[in-house]
Amino acid sequence: MLSNTLVTNEVKNAAGAEEEFERSSMTDHATEFIRVGETPSYPHRILISHQEIGSGITRRRRSMLKVKKTVAGQIDTTQPMTCSYTQVADIPVGNMTSMALANDVCANMMSFTASLGASTTILYDGTGNGAKTLSAGTL
Repeated sequence: MLSNTLVTNEVKNAAGAEEEFERSSMTDHATEFIRVGETPSYPHRILISHQEIGSGITRRRRSMLKVKKTVAGQIDTTQPMTCSYTQVADIPVGNMTSMALANDVCANMMSFTASLGASTTILYDGTGNGAKTLSAGTL
């Protein structure tokens, strides 16, 4: 289980600087973190939720991690704009004896979005191959 505060470099911004979040709500299947010191009219949130469907060997867990941030518009500063990135895991937990498959696919996703391939450096600035593709809308 995650701690109630995300500090000590658990969440970083595009410049690689730490951003601190604290849990604001929690249910059996979902939780929300708010950025410490956020302006109430410009929320910056991390949302995590889980849903299980099916039973027996067909049981699946769908988990979602979403980061959502609202800021003043860049062209019309009176209009707030919200950007979000969502990662969804669809894991066949009913037919698994370990999390090796899920961990492998997660590593593929993270390395594709946060690296340029041959490099072992994690890129937080959105310049990783997959991150550029998502942000620019390219294939």
